[in-house]
Amino acid sequence: MDLPVPRSFAICCNTVRLIAQGRRLQPDVLQNILSGSGLVSVRPSAVMPEWGGPGTVLNVGINDDLHARLTGQIGAANADAVYLSFIQSYAIHIARLDPDMFTQDGPDALAQALRCYQDEMDTPFPQDASEQLSQVLRSMARAWDGPTARLLRQAKGAPADAPLGLVVQEMALALGPGLCGSGSIQCIDPVTGTPRVTGRFRGQHHGAAIGEGAETLYLTCDERGPALEDTAPDVFERLCDFGAAARKRLREEMQIEFVVTGGELSVIDAVRVGRSSRASVRIAVSLARDGIIPHEEALMRVEPRALADLLHHQVDPRAPRDLITRGIDASPGAATGYIVFTASEAQAANARGEACVLVRRETAPEDIRGMHASVGVLTERGGTSSHAAVIARGLGLPCIVGAGGISIDPRNKTLRAGNRVLKAGDMITIDGSSGEVLAGSAVLLPPALDDAFTQLMDWATDAGGLKVRANADTPEDAKTARRFQAQGIGLCRTEHMFFDAERLPAMREMIFADSPEDRKLSLERVLPMQRRDFTSLFEIMAGLPVTIRLFDPPLHEFLPHEREGMRELAESLDLPLSDVIRRVEALTEFNPMLGMRGVRLGITVPEIYDMQARAIFEATVEASRKGDPVVPEIMIPLVSAMREVELVKTRIDAVAAAVRNERRTDFTYRLGVMVETPRAALRAGDIAAHSAFLSFGTNDLTQMTYGLSRDDAGRFMGIYVNQGVYDEDPFHVLDEEGVGELILTGVQRARRQSPDITISVCGEHGGNPESIAFCHDAGVDYVSCSPFRVPVARLAAAQSAIRSRKTDEPA
Repeated sequence: MDLPVPRSFAICCNTVRLIAQGRRLQPDVLQNILSGSGLVSVRPSAVMPEWGGPGTVLNVGINDDLHARLTGQIGAANADAVYLSFIQSYAIHIARLDPDMFTQDGPDALAQALRCYQDEMDTPFPQDASEQLSQVLRSMARAWDGPTARLLRQAKGAPADAPLGLVVQEMALALGPGLCGSGSIQCIDPVTGTPRVTGRFRGQHHGAAIGEGAETLYLTCDERGPALEDTAPDVFERLCDFGAAARKRLREEMQIEFVVTGGELSVIDAVRVGRSSRASVRIAVSLARDGIIPHEEALMRVEPRALADLLHHQVDPRAPRDLITRGIDASPGAATGYIVFTASEAQAANARGEACVLVRRETAPEDIRGMHASVGVLTERGGTSSHAAVIARGLGLPCIVGAGGISIDPRNKTLRAGNRVLKAGDMITIDGSSGEVLAGSAVLLPPALDDAFTQLMDWATDAGGLKVRANADTPEDAKTARRFQAQGIGLCRTEHMFFDAERLPAMREMIFADSPEDRKLSLERVLPMQRRDFTSLFEIMAGLPVTIRLFDPPLHEFLPHEREGMRELAESLDLPLSDVIRRVEALTEFNPMLGMRGVRLGITVPEIYDMQARAIFEATVEASRKGDPVVPEIMIPLVSAMREVELVKTRIDAVAAAVRNERRTDFTYRLGVMVETPRAALRAGDIAAHSAFLSFGTNDLTQMTYGLSRDDAGRFMGIYVNQGVYDEDPFHVLDEEGVGELILTGVQRARRQSPDITISVCGEHGGNPESIAFCHDAGVDYVSCSPFRVPVARLAAAQSAIRSRKTDEPA
């Protein structure tokens, strides 16, 4: 690039491996490297800079003779500082001596350091520059292969056997007469990604060696304090030109490290600018708009999960943090609010216009209204697929679950974390992107749904790939899904609608009804409400498909379990308390998630599905009159046998015929099955004969495949992952070997029976990038996820399509 880079030598990774095993570079090679000024640095060069590596070693080659020459060039004090810094670095990092013994300072520091080294090593400090360089290379190569280094880089996503190269570079002196110093410059803001020159210039700073007249300058005049732009405008202008040239040639925003020696500029290194999620999007889009990289490469450069940070408030990474505890980052974003411990307290705070964070041991369906009223949720228990996590992601609420470092006392309304005790009304900030709970009100950055985000999403649409729908239970969810360009609703969970205060009494009345006729009468009160729900969804999603899952949960979830709640219910139903208690006990199951729920409830209490089907069809007629014809998709949950589908289909067909006759109009609908049991996946061919679509509900399918409750998995999942029992939490990343094999089997058998059948994945895995890649390869037609994960899924789907095209290209 014709930049003023000091004489440099690259040592390839294979040679570095040999050096780690004891091989030395040939003497003539070492002499050639040191034949310039005699003073060199050694820097690590990993495949990815974020993988880290051993620290840079400066001033290799200095000895008594070179020290004497430097004294004449840059002065005795500066020469002493260079020599001293190398002795201390060599003693600590190469000879592995006690760091506390090499903290010398003051006029006699250099002599003290030399004596200390000789006393500890029983030999003088090495004067042979080639020997110094050999030992530095050997130490850095071995440090890279050490167990601590391997664990650290593996934690950053590097393979255990990742290679390391080394770069040996002649030193440019940052000490001496005239303008001398070192610094770094970058041309973008690392938090926002907007163009902005930032950096520092440290005059008379040569690594750890600090000379006389040392000072720190900003780079530009718009920053506070003296600026390099004023002191040395020519140097500043050249640095800006170097930054622009590096951006174009290296196709990336780079941070340039430089040294100024007597006004002469040297470029020491250039590394990719570290950046926030929002900055990564703006940088990739900007590079593509300027024609530096193609659109598809811009898509591939953005980590899909990074988009989640753009949709919500984020804690400013530049601001201080007062950490209380950490938990599992279950739903991204950040929020500040007063602590409340119950759903009713959250609703009361919301009514007063106060932001609150709902703090619970774990949430239950009756907490949903409180979650709606809160700005964030924190639970002591649970994992990434727990009730709190799933609902929070759907609502776009920041959420932290499984915060094992806290103890909640709901009776006394306190939260204990170590020595801290927080009470109701205390203010906290939860960072659902990092899993950190912070004391007080942290500085937040607003969402970044700007032109760069919109452009990236448009390019994702152009790239193709799996379709992405949204899980949406309310009109608000549907509007969010539409805003993020979801291609329909893939899962509407109707049971959430029944927890509304206006509907819950009718549901409870139905549960206590003694005959089908009485149950039907109770449900008739709910029918117009359900019809309004579905009409709103159809109108909001006009022109797009809407999949409605029929009632799924066990009935006991709609009943109170504390005596006071049961007493109030008995009073509202005009029943003896004993009758209420008996009915609650009768509905209690040993394992409710495997009990009377889903299609089993639809067959044994068919009035519920009859009412829902009627509400769907009547809403279809109403919405179709106002716009394009609506073709609802009705999904039967928890199916495990073909006969279940036949029985439900017969009743739904009868309801459809009745509505057609009553409304004197025609309509069509599609009936499908939610595949949540292993048996349904294995018998997908039989089930497909009676279904227009199959949707794999991977939350329950994972639970049943593993025999593991997603709500309790958080208690030990971290231990299992750390000890290698599972590579990842299977509720977070789809288990391709187990659950994935069931999906592949189901897809193959269903398509063998019905080649045109639509197949989707609608569990939480539908918003997970790794799982989306599996779905793409499995031939799934679409995924469905929480509305706020739709952009993540759209980008992941586009990336899978791009990777697939590249794989198919001829070599």
